[in-house]
Amino acid sequence: MPLFQLILVALIQGLTEFLPVSSSGHLILLPELTELRDQGQLIDVAVHVGTLGAVIIYFWSDVRLALCGIPQLLRGRLDTAEASLAWNLALATIPAVLAGTALHFTGLSDAMRSVKVIGWTILLFGLVLYWADRTGPETRRSTNWTTRDAVIMGLWQVLALIPGTSRSGITITGGRWLGYGRTDAARLSMLMSIPIIAASGLLLGTEAAFTATPQALRDAAIAAALSFGSALLALWLMMRFLRSASFTPYVIYRAVLGVVLLAIAYGA
Repeated sequence: MPLFQLILVALIQGLTEFLPVSSSGHLILLPELTELRDQGQLIDVAVHVGTLGAVIIYFWSDVRLALCGIPQLLRGRLDTAEASLAWNLALATIPAVLAGTALHFTGLSDAMRSVKVIGWTILLFGLVLYWADRTGPETRRSTNWTTRDAVIMGLWQVLALIPGTSRSGITITGGRWLGYGRTDAARLSMLMSIPIIAASGLLLGTEAAFTATPQALRDAAIAAALSFGSALLALWLMMRFLRSASFTPYVIYRAVLGVVLLAIAYGA
């Protein structure tokens, strides 16, 4: 794959994975709206692995807390902050893993990869995010994340399997609807991304690795490194931005992009 396309794919993934604008939708649109060929499953997995590394680094204190809670869970304990976080992350991941596995093996996930679907989901779920951000109270903190809320946000996350929805956008929407503050909802959304990206990467990466050539593996390594750097920057900027601003700029971007994509889809 040309180096220019590798850089482009990695930057798109890195800059949009944790912003509520749908990284997968942008990656699908790249070959759809340009003359570039589809980057393929291996590169998709590689750039997701890069962003996984970025979120682990950025939220390392929380990640370490959850990792410390795993042995406690295995001993049947749920009465510590560590075990509670690990348990809630596991529960929040299960719905999307089950639904995603079913979509993958039935082929339905590929059937939804169209400009029309992405246009509608980017537009409509952007408006849902705006509604939740404007009407949701800011009375709760991520440190008090409950099992009930983890399950609810996990169910919201299932919607992200529809291209264009945005995994971070829909889980942030769920968090704001539940009353978590903007930075708290974003933090929970980012932590929820770790097990789901890892699970997806394991499933798709295993499939892609069997047919990968040495050249393809080299391209994948480059893409992963570039997406790691851009995702870390995007995370840092967004978390700082949300301390004093709302999600409205992201909603405006989604609305404009959605309308343009629908015009292209229905005008073709």
